[in-house]
Amino acid sequence: MEMPANTVKNDIEDFLKDTGFEATIGLEVHCELKTATKLWCSCKNSFGNEPNTLVCPVCLGLPGSLPVLNKRAVEYAIRIGLALNCTVQNSIFHRKNYFYPDMPKDFQISQYDIPINADGYVTLPDGGSVGIVRAHIEEDTGKSTHFSASGRIHESSATLIDYNRAGIPLVEIVSAPDITSSEMAKAYVTELRNIIVATGATDGKMEEGSMRVDANVSVKRIQDSELGTRCEIKNLNSLRSLGKAINYEIKRQVDNILSGQKVVQQTRHFNEDLNQTVTLRTKEEAEDYRYFPEPDLVPLNPGAAWIEQIKAEMPPLLIERRRMVQDLMRETQEIDQLQSAIAILVDLNLDSVFKQTVGIGANPTIALKRLTNEAANAVEAARNLNPEQFAKLIQLETDNKISTTQSKTILSKMLENPDKTLDILISELNIVSFGEAETTALVEQLIKDKPDEFERFKQGDDKVTQFFIGQIMRLSKGQANGKLVTEILMKKRNQF
Repeated sequence: MEMPANTVKNDIEDFLKDTGFEATIGLEVHCELKTATKLWCSCKNSFGNEPNTLVCPVCLGLPGSLPVLNKRAVEYAIRIGLALNCTVQNSIFHRKNYFYPDMPKDFQISQYDIPINADGYVTLPDGGSVGIVRAHIEEDTGKSTHFSASGRIHESSATLIDYNRAGIPLVEIVSAPDITSSEMAKAYVTELRNIIVATGATDGKMEEGSMRVDANVSVKRIQDSELGTRCEIKNLNSLRSLGKAINYEIKRQVDNILSGQKVVQQTRHFNEDLNQTVTLRTKEEAEDYRYFPEPDLVPLNPGAAWIEQIKAEMPPLLIERRRMVQDLMRETQEIDQLQSAIAILVDLNLDSVFKQTVGIGANPTIALKRLTNEAANAVEAARNLNPEQFAKLIQLETDNKISTTQSKTILSKMLENPDKTLDILISELNIVSFGEAETTALVEQLIKDKPDEFERFKQGDDKVTQFFIGQIMRLSKGQANGKLVTEILMKKRNQF
């Protein structure tokens, strides 16, 4: 039973609560590895080349060709496994047999029951956790381009095959069915991408297909102990599509059950134009693939010494870098409210700048806010910020010698002109420091000029505060510090 997209409720959680159902979601994330060459041959691993120019007898599965395993691909797979808290183990390769036009061999070399990485987990920024069942090595397929209005094979007049992608090394990361909503799914994929990109093993570019997601979705009544029949949604290449596809599929399956129908296990495609999933084929089971050990490859035994070497050479993990930032902010009262900003700081690779700046003595909260807001708009320049000059700027703002607005303006110019000192930038911007003495004088003069308004303020009318701030900003030509104005006004109120 297909369902019009406009019947999907925006708030799927309320829909599930109202109908008495719950969703169970597991994700399979395929990430291409950043090796120089393909998994089994010396063909270049590159995106965007002319079709069928990066191929050889091994890529095309020609008779007599034999695969030779890419050592760097194995290293990258181990990096990913370690970053995902997996057990890295001896493994073997299998042939996964099926026919698709973009599989020139009619089988895919993958790993089945003994993967290289198993039993891990991802900790989400909110403290939740998603289990990792396996993260195994396999080869990518080619790419089909269908000439039809929908871009699908149905009703297409022709199909072109590009084998450039065939044989590119992948790691497929299979989650446990621990995900319960589309929002949690997006949070997991976001965190997973950040983790694996940080290992240097992949670029995680979903828009180029180097990271793709398959979602397995099932629903059941809350009181039932047995999971419902799952359907797989293939090749989701953006977080937006992931969320919409999951929500649609949850609603479709619940409506099927409520109308007395059964959910049929199948593979589905998310139609971006219609915002709905459509049937591709009846879902295969493992036995349909006729797995058997790959006869042309020996078992993969990386050895404890090599695993330890890879572990020692890996960059710090995301969770370690976040803890470093948290430690630098441990005395900050609002640290609980800044956890999302800390995650953004690390994701932008600005934590090194933060560490150096705070080490000089800068206010950590202000440094964090500036780096995750204003500096994030020019992140490459921000990574090369002079920590001493940045720390001086933050100190001026901390001491109320410049306003927040002035600080943001100076930082913007600092990012555009990395060779100029803070003093030169302040001079060029003609920024005047309105410290406590200068601002107090303006407030006192305004109190004399506007006694009625100040009387209202003394009587508790806090709305007048904005009037005074506006007047002070006019008198200072926008260079006073609104926060400092408020503090001085409060002091004056208490004096009278």
